[in-house]
Amino acid sequence: YNICTNYHRGGMCLRVISGKARGLKLDSLPGLSTRPTLDKVKQAIFNMLFDKAYDAVVLDLFAGSGAMGIECLSRGAKSCTFVDCGKDAIDIVNKNISKAKFDTQSIVVKNDYVSFLNSCSQKFDIVFVDPPYGSDYAANALNILYKNNLLCTDAVIVVESAKDNIPAFHHMYDVLRQKFYGTVCVSLLEAKWKK
Repeated sequence: YNICTNYHRGGMCLRVISGKARGLKLDSLPGLSTRPTLDKVKQAIFNMLFDKAYDAVVLDLFAGSGAMGIECLSRGAKSCTFVDCGKDAIDIVNKNISKAKFDTQSIVVKNDYVSFLNSCSQKFDIVFVDPPYGSDYAANALNILYKNNLLCTDAVIVVESAKDNIPAFHHMYDVLRQKFYGTVCVSLLEAKWKK
């Protein structure tokens, strides 16, 4: 597996579903380098988040095309940091950000998730964790986010995983919502020590 991006299929038509950039078509990587979040799943995620994207500081880890972070910016997020270690993914993220005119609110980092999280001092309100299915990256990322104190008081972490391989959230997180869409599981988490 590539440690950076989602792994499955790319070259799909992605679009921003709400907000300032609503209807904008986004590019995604062709071939088997990314697995874009389907529109119906993306809509469900943002329905669960309600208005939390507004004024939020967002982290789009394993960014792929950057679609989740761009959706947040479209809905009024203050800023988004997009992280991926694939050059092609970073090129697509930059292209999509420019197309959506969110350059001034975006930070794009070419790095693997472990190095980024271990060197980061920013705290985030929303974190998207959508790594390759079948990897242990999600559980590892959740552990580092918690240990390194990278979450704001009311932070929500959105984890997308295969239904048959849901990462262990163990003692550090409470599950706020969990829904299944075909073979996909979406979990909304909150750090227990925030309460």
